[in-house]
Order: sequence, then C-alpha cells, then structure tokens
Amino acid sequence: MRIAICDDCREDALYLQSLLGGIHMTVLYGTARELLADVRDGRISYDLYLLDIYLDSMDGIRLAKQIRLVDEYGAVCFVSSSDAFYREAYDLYAVQYLLKPVEPETLRQLLERVARHVAKNKELSLHFRWRGQLGAIPYNRILFVSSGAHTLSIYCRDGYIQSCTGRLDEIAERVAGDTFCRCHQSYLVNMYYVDNLDGNDMTLAGYHIPISRRYAAEVKKRYREILFEEMD
Repeated sequence: MRIAICDDCREDALYLQSLLGGIHMTVLYGTARELLADVRDGRISYDLYLLDIYLDSMDGIRLAKQIRLVDEYGAVCFVSSSDAFYREAYDLYAVQYLLKPVEPETLRQLLERVARHVAKNKELSLHFRWRGQLGAIPYNRILFVSSGAHTLSIYCRDGYIQSCTGRLDEIAERVAGDTFCRCHQSYLVNMYYVDNLDGNDMTLAGYHIPISRRYAAEVKKRYREILFEEMD
C-alpha cells in the first residue's frame, strides 16, 4: 500500500511511519505544498493520505479538498490532537479521524479497512450484456445503475454511460452489499462515491438520486459505516 504522511511536526510523522513497520511504502511531507505538487503533477498517487489537521501553510481540511480535486480514489484520514474538526472531516468523506498520539492497534485496523477497500475496487467488476455482447466494468468506475424504459444504464465516473439489458433486481442481487446499495426502485448506487446524503436525497458527482422510504434505513446505515464505521 502507498501511504502519504503530511505533518509539519517531524517527530509525529516519524512516529506514524514507525508504526507502519516498513511493510508499506510511505512518503513523508512536511508541508501541504509539497504533497500537492506531487499529486497535481501526476507524479504519484496514494492509497491512503494521513493528514495532520494543523499545518503551517494550509490546514488539513483545505489540503484534503485540494487532493480530492485530482485524486478521487485515495482514502483520506485526518490525524489531530483535537476533535474540533470532526464534522468537517465527515463532510469530506474521510475514512477515519484519529487523535494523537495514535494507538498502534487503531492504525492497524485502519490499514486493514483501507486495504479491503483498495482490493475490492481493483478486482471486482459488474458484468453486463448488451446487444448480444458481454462486458464488464470495474466497481471503482461506476457511480450508479439506473432503470428505465426497459433498459439499464450504468453511469461511470468519467461520464461514460453503458446501456445493458436485464432487471435491476437481478443486478442488485449480485452486487448489493458493501459497495453498492439499492436506494430506490430505479437506482443502485456505489456508496463510496456518495458526496452527501440529506433526507430523501443523495448526491454524487453532480447527480441527485432519490432515496425511497423502503431503503432509507439501510442506505443511511451504510453511509455512516463507510464514513466512520467502528473498526472490526
């Protein structure tokens, strides 16, 4: 796993690196500017960003927003001596919020969770049929699947829309669970790309998806689990 540690306190950064035990490839950054330079130029991307909240030039919340503009895949975890920014972290789709000093077991559990997510998105694909041809799209490309006019549409993160035959019930039976949730009779959503959930509506990549009463409890439960679920 590739991990970026951004902390202007060298001692804290080295402590986190020591907890990783050399198993993962880690790069230390003393400033937000250094990290953004690498990510924006496309020189490198990370599976996990461990970001200190209090940085000299740019706070961790602003840094995470900038990272999200160029890297939608990497998991973001905030590390802080205060929980004052917990709400902001929640809104930014952070996978966890760790308080200093970080406990070794807590970090280990976080790494296991991120590793499972990386493996799922890299390996799993949604298989479909269209006009007699078979195809597959990796889970990590899919925003949601919609049903209408006797055709299913697979909406992808890059703007591509794949039509396919079948019933949404059949696809939901195959893929619904950790990654995808049925939120409506006509929609199956990749919960890892939900930007906001408000009442009976969720947004992802500019799309507004309705949540019916039938599925509301399960969708909200899964949304909270993805954001800040307790480590198991």
